[in-house]
Amino acid sequence: MAIENKVIVITGASSGIGEATAKTLAKNGAKVVLGARRESRLQAIVDDIKADGGQATYRVTDVTKPDDLKDLVALAQSEFGGLDVIFNNAGIMPSSPISALHTDEWNAMIDINIKGVLNGVAAVMPIFTAQKHGQIVTTSSVAGIKSFAGAGVYGATKFAVRNLMEVIRMESAQEGTNIRTATLYPAAINTELLHTITDESTKKGMDAFYQQVGISPQAVANVVNFAIDQPEDVNVNEFTIYPTKQA
Repeated sequence: MAIENKVIVITGASSGIGEATAKTLAKNGAKVVLGARRESRLQAIVDDIKADGGQATYRVTDVTKPDDLKDLVALAQSEFGGLDVIFNNAGIMPSSPISALHTDEWNAMIDINIKGVLNGVAAVMPIFTAQKHGQIVTTSSVAGIKSFAGAGVYGATKFAVRNLMEVIRMESAQEGTNIRTATLYPAAINTELLHTITDESTKKGMDAFYQQVGISPQAVANVVNFAIDQPEDVNVNEFTIYPTKQA
């Protein structure tokens, strides 16, 4: 497999899509470096991976802090001797109607969902540019390709990610740096994202919907594995992941 022995940094790795992806990639021979804010969860996941014969390490990471991302990348280099992929997966989804004016949550989404991704890109870009290869995988959302009432600001952050990733792909091709990109647009995936919703009416509706159609984060992990496992001259750059039941 092309994925074997690749060094892969994953943010938002303490649960959900990040956790499932870390375990899947490690099982297939990748060396994974996990970043998130909850150390106990990171330690438990790394222990599970090692117990299963995989290679993994972690660092407590807040993606809103550029130095945290630089340190996470530096850990990958020092522990495993290089870097091949970053999976920008950290994100929050405190959805609400715009009229509710949850402005603190708006700012938090901008800081994590947009600036957090930019901090990840900035941490790896000098390395990938110098070595003339690398891959940036980022979690957007189906709300990054469609507009949903009640998710205006969340969707805006995910539309921004969509544009950013496509421009990185285009510029890399123009500059000859061979940086591949993959943008993920998950729909109803059962993760802790729903726990970040504080607006009661929005949360009630989302909980009911996800209970009806939601699927496991493993579905997204499998797609990430597929994207990374492609030959270096192949860039499969956009994936929309729906539950079959979701209209």
